[in-house]
Amino acid sequence: MRLGVLFNIPRAPLVLGLAGLIPFVWGAATQLFPELGIWGAAQFGARMVGPYVQLFYGSVILAFMSGVLWGFATKTEGNRAAMGYVLSVIPALWAFFMTGGGPVGASMNLIFGFLGLLILDFAFHAWRLTPEWWMRLRILLTSVVVISLSVTVI
Repeated sequence: MRLGVLFNIPRAPLVLGLAGLIPFVWGAATQLFPELGIWGAAQFGARMVGPYVQLFYGSVILAFMSGVLWGFATKTEGNRAAMGYVLSVIPALWAFFMTGGGPVGASMNLIFGFLGLLILDFAFHAWRLTPEWWMRLRILLTSVVVISLSVTVI
């Protein structure tokens, strides 16, 4: 059975979402398999392996998701729109303020950021501002992100 059929998510968002997991999974793999990390650092640079690629990319994705939520907020009006705009900036601000320091603490904060984002996704979904398949995609992607980031924390 095809994954898109299993989760009933349109093909383009599913494929692009899964492709967006590559830096997270790659970062975890290069930590779990040191030889892969050495090879990856030699090929792509030290910033593109281990927690470093995960932390940089994770911050970018939280900021990107702020923009997505902002877009959803434009689909409503009044107090709900104002609340949507306020909530939409939280992931980007979280990434900016909470990913400094060492890789373990920063990875833990990214995990909290992505779990918090999932709560915001649910709120926007409950307000009927997202596509009907949105939460199925977000739960799938967030699960892989959290597992990948956990490699650094454990």
